[in-house]
Amino acid sequence: MILRRLIAGVTVAVVLIQPEPAVADRRSGDPIVIAHRGASAHRPEHTLLAYEAAIAMGADYIEPDLVSTKDHILVARHENEISGTTDVAARTEFAARRTTKTIDGRPVTGWFTEDFTLAELKTLRAKERVPDLRPDNTAFDGLAEIPTFEEVVQLAERHGVGVYPETKHPTYFDSINLSLEEPLLDVLGRHRVRKAFIQSFETANLRDLHGRTRYPLIQLMTFGGKPYDWVVSGDPRGYDDLVTPDGLREVASYADGIGVDTRRVIPVGADGRLLPPTTLVQDAHRRRLDVHVWTVRNENSQLPADHRLGNPASPVYPRATGDVMGWLGKLLDLGIDGAFCDDPSMGRAVVTQRRR
Repeated sequence: MILRRLIAGVTVAVVLIQPEPAVADRRSGDPIVIAHRGASAHRPEHTLLAYEAAIAMGADYIEPDLVSTKDHILVARHENEISGTTDVAARTEFAARRTTKTIDGRPVTGWFTEDFTLAELKTLRAKERVPDLRPDNTAFDGLAEIPTFEEVVQLAERHGVGVYPETKHPTYFDSINLSLEEPLLDVLGRHRVRKAFIQSFETANLRDLHGRTRYPLIQLMTFGGKPYDWVVSGDPRGYDDLVTPDGLREVASYADGIGVDTRRVIPVGADGRLLPPTTLVQDAHRRRLDVHVWTVRNENSQLPADHRLGNPASPVYPRATGDVMGWLGKLLDLGIDGAFCDDPSMGRAVVTQRRR
């Protein structure tokens, strides 16, 4: 169950303003609709266009993934490598900045936010990351800047919705002296944000934040794999260990909820069809942890086979909208407390319908 959290104060080079007590949506209310990177089914992700659309569609929270610029400003991008989400590759003035880095143990080639000042990043324009899946979104290519976290927060505050930031690659950013947590708390504190969750796939930064803030913390977990900070520390465990009763007890010592791949709640067989649900939701609730699932997407290719619609022989079948509402309803039947949705209007429709 989400605890109410309040900025406790951090020893950094800035003075944090103490906000009012944070308000977190609790299991006693409706499940929350989290706009995954904004309304990314309808606009290029992590743009103010996407966040504005999500708010209009009824999202409770908008979700920015956060990375740092060279001058230590947090911006909203899915990854710190930005060739897939901006026009940087076509910008000749930045051609020399293309490089290869090791990010979370993997070689990645491209252009990286930490090699640009905010002023330089603001000259770039966003584009659709998966144009083959979402060709209509390409109509908005070139229109939007990369937003700062502060701009996302200001938008959310103007419209009375919450923010749900994710710290991306925190161990990596710590290693290059661009820690994400201090500027994150600074922005939330200065704007006296009351509705926020902070999420991470790593554990060490959440443990650290647990002693520095009362904003609710969410431990993200993939289907398989392990937190990268455990890779670095040599911890042999993985996310599979964290979803056991003992693992959830450990998570509850520093976090308020878990954000999990939907397959952790309802597994999928080799044929793409749903298998019987797990006990994860009930197990987490016994530890007073909320359960938010990701990601509910519209397209047939992104849905379990049980919830795909249309003629599989059609060339547009993979990107056609399937039975999103039925799929989300099935997850809600199991007691989840929130869902990350690429199309917040679908999420809002299901939650509202079930309230009647």
